[in-house]
Amino acid sequence: MAIQRTTIRNPWRDLDTLTNRLTMAFDGPFVGPLANGAWQPAVSVQESPDELLLVAELPGLSEADIELEVENNVLTLRGEKSEVRTEESEGHRVHIQERRHGRFSRRFTLPRSVSTEGISAEFEHGLLRVRMPKMAEARSRRIEIGVGAEVAPKARLESEAAGDEA
Repeated sequence: MAIQRTTIRNPWRDLDTLTNRLTMAFDGPFVGPLANGAWQPAVSVQESPDELLLVAELPGLSEADIELEVENNVLTLRGEKSEVRTEESEGHRVHIQERRHGRFSRRFTLPRSVSTEGISAEFEHGLLRVRMPKMAEARSRRIEIGVGAEVAPKARLESEAAGDEA
């Protein structure tokens, strides 16, 4: 008598697989084609003690294709990526078109700590770097802590000066 192996199908495993696929599809970064065929460039924003740095990936574009403006503490990045067409000769067809083109627009609300007058941008090798310096008041600084006797004379002088003004 031959031994037969029976595979028991687990519907919960199938449901887990479907759930994982849907999660990966919807929880991933929202970059690339939108429902209407438009696209958005991928960006990253980093913070240092002195500034915020926004880096946008804009391959295939030049400085002339990009607009950057600030209004009411909102940084707007706009541009247009032209479609690259090749001469189609008889018998040639496009089978896959994954490259996106068209207009794009991204808006970023800036924190009040950013000095909008000092914003600068540079574009090189398809990467736009926007440097947004923080205001001097917003930068972190170390505060020295004195020990009783060191603090008391200074505080006494300040309180006496305030009393003299009154």
